[in-house]
Amino acid sequence: MSHEHVSNTKRIWFVFGLLSAVTIVEVFLGIMKPDALHMTHVLGMNLLNWVFYILTLFKAYYIVWAFMHMEGEKSSLRWAVVSPVIFLVIYLLFILLIEANYIFEVFKSSTIKWNF
Repeated sequence: MSHEHVSNTKRIWFVFGLLSAVTIVEVFLGIMKPDALHMTHVLGMNLLNWVFYILTLFKAYYIVWAFMHMEGEKSSLRWAVVSPVIFLVIYLLFILLIEANYIFEVFKSSTIKWNF
């Protein structure tokens, strides 16, 4: 039985280029902070932050997809690996937003002053 060596150089450069492009977009948006995204609020947070979260999750998923070789696995295994992470990130966002809103309301409506 003969196994041929297949070069993955092209694929590695594609993954590098895609992840670099997404990172460059994130950095550009972070520096420029377009008012259309920065001043638009959706679900208690500005749209720019949602864009950052979505792009970061995309990069994390693609890293798992490419470097853990998940594209060749069955979809049930892919979902078994990815779904807990998606759930935990959404749960973390929910907790952070609820707690941040609570702390903001405490400082806004009480005698405690902002000291930081």
